[in-house]
Order: sequence, then C-alpha cells, then structure tokens
Amino acid sequence: MGIFDKLFGKKSSDITLGAPVAGEAVPLNQVSDPTFGEEILGKGVAVKPTGNRVVAPCDATVDLMFDTGHAVSLKADCGAEVLIHVGLETVSLKGEHFTTHAKTGDHVTAGQLLIEFDREAVTAAGFDTITPMVICNTADYKEVNAHTGAAVSEGDTILILVKE
Repeated sequence: MGIFDKLFGKKSSDITLGAPVAGEAVPLNQVSDPTFGEEILGKGVAVKPTGNRVVAPCDATVDLMFDTGHAVSLKADCGAEVLIHVGLETVSLKGEHFTTHAKTGDHVTAGQLLIEFDREAVTAAGFDTITPMVICNTADYKEVNAHTGAAVSEGDTILILVKE
C-alpha cells in the first residue's frame, strides 16, 4: 500500500484516472461554462493547462473524436464514460490550432497522445483553455473524487472513482 493509498483511502476496486493534460488541477466549479461548472454532464475535474498535449487518462476506446479536435469522448475499459473538452467554446475554432492523433473506434492506452493543441494560439484567439474532464456516467459511481489544488503532469492521478 503506497503513501497515496493511505492518504486517500484508495481501495483496490477504486478506479484511477490520470491527468489528460499537464497544468494546474482545479475543481470543476471553477469552469465558467455552466454545462461543466454546474456538473450538468457529470462530476469530474478541470486542468488549467501548461502543456499542449491531451493524453488518454486510462485504457479506453475512443467513443467519439470530434472532427474539430477540441474534445474527445472515451469509453474506459473500466466502464467510465469520460469526456475531455479542451477549452471553452473552442468548437467555434472549427479545428484550427488542434491536431488529432486518434480516431473514433481506436483503442488507446493510458498516456497515449490523443490531441495536440496550440495553447498560445487558442488563448490569443480569445478562448479560455481550461480543460474539463467529466465522468458522464457519474450515477454509476458512489463517489467521484478529484485531486485538485496542485500542479499535475500528464498521467498523474487526478480522479478516483469509487464503485460500491
């Protein structure tokens, strides 16, 4: 049992998801878009990115890679339905500043590159780059615990889903 297991009371049946992007992990309620901030789509976490890459938070199948590259929906091997949305209102960029590295139907492994984006260009275009990661089937879990208030690297544990 590692130090984090002791600190966070993680049980072996709990599911951990890694940070999809490097940056500062913040509570979802810090996202100004109510769809995310008010947990309409589900509970989760957000990252204020310092990086330009979005990676898979777990082993999963790409349920939908948006043509615009601003978001990806994953069906995790563990059953979680995960939505990663790069920035707010970034769909209106119509794919500019985004490059996808996976497509709908692909099976990806934790840490695998999904999307690259030009954070500086997105910001310069007037968009907030905060990146929510939401569990769309939150009701399937007893708890969705976010680890926030710290800098995270790609793949660092950022969400723990408690099943029972």
